[in-house]
Amino acid sequence: MREIVLDTETTGFEPSEGHRIVEIGAVELENHMPTGKTYHQYINPERNMPKEAFEVHGLGDDFLRDKPVFKHIGRDFLDFIGDAKLVIHNAAFDVKFLNFELKLAGLSTIEWSRAIDTLAISRQKFPGSPASLDALCRRFGVDNSAREKHGALLDSEILAEVYLELIGGRQPDFGLANQPMKSATTANGAADDWRPRPRPEPLPPRITEDEARAHAEFMVKMGEGALWKKRA
Repeated sequence: MREIVLDTETTGFEPSEGHRIVEIGAVELENHMPTGKTYHQYINPERNMPKEAFEVHGLGDDFLRDKPVFKHIGRDFLDFIGDAKLVIHNAAFDVKFLNFELKLAGLSTIEWSRAIDTLAISRQKFPGSPASLDALCRRFGVDNSAREKHGALLDSEILAEVYLELIGGRQPDFGLANQPMKSATTANGAADDWRPRPRPEPLPPRITEDEARAHAEFMVKMGEGALWKKRA
């Protein structure tokens, strides 16, 4: 199964207000494992960069002036993503901008059904907890120390790690895809007594102090009528 983890940087929040994409970064996964293939492109937005957006990603007018416009790279982008599912944090934002640019370029747009929104997944799994990419990095122990400013390719690489943790960690094949599988029974038909070994060191807690505090406040708001406070 092929998936593309994707991120964009833009000049603002709404394409309908004249804002454009200035960077696309994408990472390929195969069966939930990174393949090493990536896509990265800076784009000339054909407009000036607002100060607020520059402070987020650091991509200014001088840097972007000689970069290609979207209509010159749109086909290559579509060729890279193919028909894969698209893993995006806050997918509504990126798909909105991508479809705006694709439509302007006269290219086919992206169907919403292809998007896997990690923001929605994290809010469903951890209700009431912070769900930003930085917050999820803290929760899962993903190193984001290089993320001084937003960058589409770096954020895609970080999001790929976060996504794999959200869906249960990097364990579809435990890195043993090229090794023969062990039979569930021995040659004489006796049950195999293999058992997983305990971790040499326990995993660090995945909940921050702020998240624990938010949970405690939520419990208080439930009041004495909460189901778990009623005696059988």
